Formats: sequence, structure tokens, C-alpha cells
Amino acid sequence: MIRERIWTFFRNCAGLFWLIYILAAAVFIAPVQGAPLLKVGVLEEPKTLNIWLASDAWSSRVLSEICQPLFIREPGTLSLVPWLAEKEAVYDPSNLSYTVYLREAKWSDGTPFTSRDVAFTGKMIKDFKIPRFLSNWNFVKEIATPDPRTVVFYLEESMATFLARTLTTPIVQEKEWSSIAAEALKTEKPLVTLLNQKVEKPVGTGPFILKEWRQGAYLFLEKNPNFFGQGRNIAGRDLGPLIGGIIFKNYGTSDAAILDLKKGSIDMFWWGLQAGYVEDLKKEKDIQIITNEKSGLYYMGFNLRKPPFNDRALRRAVANLIDKEFIIERILQGYGVKMHTLVPPANRIWCCTDVPRYCEGLSKEDRIRTAFTILKEAGYKWDEPPVDGSGKVVKGKGIRLPDGSPMPSFTILTPPADYDPQRAMVGTMAQEWLREFGMPVSAKPMAFGSLTEQVKGRRDFDAFVLGYGKLSLDPDYVRNFFVSANDKPQGWNMSGYSNPEFDRLAEQSVKEMDQEKRRKLIWQMQRMIMEDVPYIPLYNPILLEAVRTDRFAGWVSMVEGIGNTWSFCELKPR
Repeated sequence: MIRERIWTFFRNCAGLFWLIYILAAAVFIAPVQGAPLLKVGVLEEPKTLNIWLASDAWSSRVLSEICQPLFIREPGTLSLVPWLAEKEAVYDPSNLSYTVYLREAKWSDGTPFTSRDVAFTGKMIKDFKIPRFLSNWNFVKEIATPDPRTVVFYLEESMATFLARTLTTPIVQEKEWSSIAAEALKTEKPLVTLLNQKVEKPVGTGPFILKEWRQGAYLFLEKNPNFFGQGRNIAGRDLGPLIGGIIFKNYGTSDAAILDLKKGSIDMFWWGLQAGYVEDLKKEKDIQIITNEKSGLYYMGFNLRKPPFNDRALRRAVANLIDKEFIIERILQGYGVKMHTLVPPANRIWCCTDVPRYCEGLSKEDRIRTAFTILKEAGYKWDEPPVDGSGKVVKGKGIRLPDGSPMPSFTILTPPADYDPQRAMVGTMAQEWLREFGMPVSAKPMAFGSLTEQVKGRRDFDAFVLGYGKLSLDPDYVRNFFVSANDKPQGWNMSGYSNPEFDRLAEQSVKEMDQEKRRKLIWQMQRMIMEDVPYIPLYNPILLEAVRTDRFAGWVSMVEGIGNTWSFCELKPR
């Protein structure tokens, strides 16, 4: 009788689904090695556990706790600190080499981590030309392994990004990948074969290992008993993990995840909160909202290849007309930081503060007067100027170029509101501010893929509003975005900026191995860009994250939030 009732229940409730759900719930409360589990809500599950293919956020987040690099960023200063490496890399300028000494560590399968694994990782990236990593390794000429705990990298040329990019690449196990690589190299398309390789239980050196993945329901990372950092003090921090593992529960929507956070079914929601959730969550006594800056850049860009934005005076005038204060306070509801240069302020090492600060501290009338003065001195005229003869600000009409011809109508492209309401609204407000000044402008939302193809592929545009949500903490993107060699279809130089002096500084910056000298070059490049204004940096959103405080303490804040390896290694059960 009891069996019949149970069977009827499962049959009527789509039994398989509920069975998986109940099993998931059982795992949620099961302690591992006597330590409680951290329960994390996510919007999606990983697309792959193949480290070479994993470019989506959810795959990267899971794999970041399994596969480890030689160096990582310390949370406070963002400086690089030895991780799988035992100490700082030793540079020998006489032969362009770096020597890296490794910690004594084991892979999750219990075998020793050695220099052969590091050399194998680099060789594999170069042999297969793996897109995600190749640019960080193609200048590495040779990797020597004089003993199991010493690696010597010989470079083709000086490359400043070696420390920040090459040495932060996740290292894979030769034992796991050597036979896979050998077989893939025999196929017609080795890279495609490698990227299509299904990985069910990746071997790693990180604080956690994959225990179980019930697709569509949850993924369970268990504490790695062989983690090299367990009980060590690294960068002044005492590491665990002190938790038994992490359960990632897949929700699909923020509403469902936040509801479970409020009920206590999860301890953290690993995704940025929309401002609309914040006030409601603040009412919950056991929920804390944690804020951090992102390493982001949201900006307005111009096409410098054609009129009217090939004129620097016009770009400077527009930069003064854009009300960043309004964008932060009204569009972002206070959850953002004004950007005056290309590097986010939180990246203190590389952010140059000595740059022109267009519109800073100016009222609406003063912004219009400033822009008017810039263009009047450059030879622009109006049928009805935005500043009349008495100095009063009025609505401008009929702006004319220095040659006397009417300014042609132009368009500001933006993502659609359902993709990013904030950037769409910025475009709409920019349209209004410029129209008041007498410019014939329209904001036009476009599907994101179409927008990027129009700007980056066809390069057929006037202006646009786009953003980078997760810039590298190394500032080499300043070079990539504006060096003239990247002004090509699908190239990073979307604005068509061309300045031989900038190119010279950019080339120096990427080869300068002395950090202080390189910093001065990067600052010079930022000042140059902000004087020429191919982009107007607008804002960097504040990242809002929610956690419960009744089961765990010790979250570690840094740029890009609390979901980082330091947090997961330092969290303490209450």
C-alpha cells in the first residue's frame, strides 16, 4: 500500500523531476568532512568543464575553484602574489627569461604538481593555437624545466603582459591532457577536436573538486583534501577552506534565487543585483548587501573616420554636454562611479587621475556655455545659438560646420532596453542634451549583435554607447583600443583613432618590464586619449551582491565582488 502511494505521487508529479529535486535537497544539507556546505544560487549552469572552451561566466566561475594559475591578484592592492608559484618570478634581462619556483603541491588525484605540467600547458596552448590564451603565450620562445619545482620561461621579446596575463593562466595536468592532445593532433581539425572534448571531472590543484553535477538542478564542488593552500598563510591571509564544499543551485531567474535567499535556502546569490531588489532585501535582518566596484568601462564612442566626429573640437564639446551626474544619480540610481578616464578608479595602480574632466562640477547652463565657447572658437555657427548675445542659455537651432554647411544628421546607436536599459537610457538622454544645443541627432536602439557588427565589422556608424563589463586588471586594453594597427574590421580600435605619438607610447608600454616606468607610459596614454576624446568614459556600475549572515562570515571584497577564491578559502561557519 505504501509503495503504491509513493509511486502514484511520483507519477502524478512528473516523478523524475521531483526525484532529482529531492536528491538535490538531500545533498544541500549533507555535511562534508564535518564542515557545512555553502549554498550558492546561480542563474545558469556551466556550458562546459573543458578549460580550453570555457569562456562563459558560469563555466569560468566553477573552473576557477578547480584549475589554478601560478599567480593571482591580492584583494586589497590588486597586486600579483605567488599562488602555485612559491615566490616572485626572477627576471634576467640578459637572456629575456623569467624563472619561477613552484610550491610543493599535489593535483586533486594525489599526484605531484611539477614544472612539467607548467611546460605542458604552455606547449599545448601554442600547439593548438587556443584562442582564449594564445596572445598571452605566443611570445614565449621556450620553457625549460631544470627540476620538478623550477620553470624557466624564455621570451622572444620583452613583453610587459607576461606577468599579468601569461602567469595567471590556469595550469592543466599533463597526465590528464597528454593523451587527449596527442589524439586531437592526429585529426583534421585539432583545435575543434580539443574544444569538443567532454570533460566530466577536471583534475585541478584548487580548493575544490567536482563531486557531482545533476544537470538542470545543481553542481556540487567538494573540498579538495590535497589543496596546497590548506592551513597556509598566503599574502597575509590564513587559508582553509573551512567549509565542506559549495553547492551551486541553478535558478534561471533572479526572482526565484532572491526568494530562496530570503527563505534561507541559499547563502549567496552569485550575480549582481538590480537596484530594484535592494530596498526589499535591506529589510531582512539576516541578509547583507555588499558593494564593490567592477572593472568596467561604459562609454560613448565616436567614428573619427568621417565628419562630423573627425573634429576634436566637436568631440570635446559633446563631452561637456553629457551630464554624468544625471547618469549616476537618475539612471543608475546612485549605484555607479563616474569615469573620467579609461581605467576604473578602483584599479589604483593604473588609473590616471590627472586627465581633463569634462563637465565636472558644472551646472547645465555652464556645460552649454563651455561647449558653445569650444565650438564658436573652432568656427561653428548657429541659426539660433544656444547662448544668446546677453549670455543667456536658450534652445539652439541649426548648428553649422566651420565651412558654413549645416551639420548632417547623425545617430547614436545603443543596445535595446530589454538588453541593457541603462545604456539605452543614456543614449536617449544624450540625444536630448545634444538636441537642446542645436544638433540634429537621434538615438537608435539595435539588437546587440547587430550593433557590434555595425560598429566593429562594417564600421558604418556615427556614435554609439557600449561598455566592457569585465576589463582585465592589466591596462594593456588602453593600447588595444586605440593603437592604429587595430583599426581594421573586427579590430579593437572601433573609433578609428590614429595618432603616431600614441602608437609610439603604446609600443613602449607593452615592452616595458619596469612597472613604474610602464605606469608612467600608461598614464601618458590615458591623458592623450582624454585630450583627443575618441571615447567619452561615462560610468562604472557598482556591483551589488547579497549574502546571508546567519551561517557564514568572512566574505572577502575586491574588484568584481565577493565571489572569489579568497572568499571561499576564508569563509568561517558561524
